Amino acid sequence: MDFESIIEGMRPREKSVLAVAAAEDDVVLGAVCQAADMGIVTPILCGNKDSIKAIAGEGGFDISGFEIVHCEDPISAAKTAVQLVKEKKADILMKGLVQTADLLRAVLNKENGLRTDSVLSHTAILHAPSLGRPIILTDAAIIPYPDLPTKINMIKNAVKAALGIGIENPKVAILAAVEVVNPAMPATLDAAALALMNRRGQLKDCIVDGPLAFDLALSEEAVRHKKVVSEVAGKADILLLHNIEAANSTLKAFTVVAGALFGGIVMGAAAPIVLTSRSDSEQSKLYSIACAASIANQ
Repeated sequence: MDFESIIEGMRPREKSVLAVAAAEDDVVLGAVCQAADMGIVTPILCGNKDSIKAIAGEGGFDISGFEIVHCEDPISAAKTAVQLVKEKKADILMKGLVQTADLLRAVLNKENGLRTDSVLSHTAILHAPSLGRPIILTDAAIIPYPDLPTKINMIKNAVKAALGIGIENPKVAILAAVEVVNPAMPATLDAAALALMNRRGQLKDCIVDGPLAFDLALSEEAVRHKKVVSEVAGKADILLLHNIEAANSTLKAFTVVAGALFGGIVMGAAAPIVLTSRSDSEQSKLYSIACAASIANQ
């Protein structure tokens, strides 16, 4: 599937308003302009107005129809963008040229932020050519070593993201090094508990199974060889990793080696947050915006 078809598949029913925190970045502006031209979002740019206009002029980006809210520095831009979402003047928050910690600090502010009763978790929405469909991986960027209660919230966040991009009743694979429960391997114990919670109705709108090794989660050939009986094995829509090292390495393997398209969304706040790295391409940022808009519509 080509990039244009993927983006078209993510097109929301209605345009969302996108608040960009510290929009003084050429790659961010390029992606935002493309998303606006495609009718995906209506942007509000928060940041230094002169810098934004100068960067747009150098890059040939037409931002004449965009609202710009002047902010003196990235931290105030983050607070302003968060406030726009909190006041329902925007549906999506996007990280621009601001440190992730500063943006999340504004998001988690008890009085003026976007806190909910969930935890914030990163959902990587991937389109891998070899799979021909989107999958979600969590958490490669925010939660270092989640315990069982945190994993419950990570699954709920990932399921909301999956439903938002059109994956009904997503299949959730809890990954480990092996597919059997081993008391010496905590990841397998958590996986078994999560699978049981799902069967008893404590984790809804999805099918959870684990522990599953990576090949069993995605390869139906591996499932046949190992004779594993599972509704999830070989067909996983969501991959939950045991810690940030495993998740981050797996994400980079998908993007660097397998050539997967990557969209980074933070779930668990009052609105989806587009969170990408400065090194991510304009294409990746556009895909992230499209995913977030689809989720916000849901």
